[in-house]
Amino acid sequence: MKKILLSIAVAFGLSSGAAIAAGGAGHVENIPFSFDGPFGKFDQNQLQRGLQVYTEVCAACHGLRQVAFRTLADEGGPHYSEDQVKAYAANYDVYDPELDDTRPAKPSDKFPANTAVGAPDLSLMAKARAGFHGPSGLGINQLLYGIGGPEYIVAILTGYTGEEKTQAGVTLYENTAFPGGWISMGPPLEDEQLEYADGHQNDVQHMSEDVAAFLMWAAEPKMMARKWLGFVSLFFLGLLAVLLYLTNKKLWAPIKRKEKTV
Repeated sequence: MKKILLSIAVAFGLSSGAAIAAGGAGHVENIPFSFDGPFGKFDQNQLQRGLQVYTEVCAACHGLRQVAFRTLADEGGPHYSEDQVKAYAANYDVYDPELDDTRPAKPSDKFPANTAVGAPDLSLMAKARAGFHGPSGLGINQLLYGIGGPEYIVAILTGYTGEEKTQAGVTLYENTAFPGGWISMGPPLEDEQLEYADGHQNDVQHMSEDVAAFLMWAAEPKMMARKWLGFVSLFFLGLLAVLLYLTNKKLWAPIKRKEKTV
């Protein structure tokens, strides 16, 4: 299937190496994530590593207010045990209107918002930065490479050149993926900034890919179920088409036989 789609993409003159995401904001390289394509699925270990990056780095400035803690136990996601989810949620404090005070979060609560520095919420960021649309917005590239949002996140996190400038009293950092080339967020990651429990590589590139995968799951937690439903729907549509064809042949068979004998 992917070879067929790739042939179509080549016919339309699409590049198989890199693409421009989010309306041409910057150069975004394609990354072969495990969940790309119609048969892809999330890597549970990568999602757990991505959650660790979010917790230890991103959560200091960015919220995740659309995601409930309980979903961390869902199959197809990070798939932690219920006890692990309870322990993780308890690390956060949420406001309870009944108590008119804060309390430790429960699995039924959502990640708290974080607007302390005006940073955007990351709940839907991977979908909001979708790219790789292909010619005329047909979405052919998305069938091959995914929506492009996770790649955009990786490009932002790895696109710092080390150059800085001050403008209107604000320090800006040069970034090859951000619109305009300059961003107010300083480089959040550095090599070996944290240690993974599974011993996976912890350089900036791999940490960026891990947190991007986690944010894709946060934005589309039912992706696997949606893909499976699509397969089932196509199967039944194909079966219906065959039955309609055979029914049509049977209904018209007597008439065609009469025409042949005349």
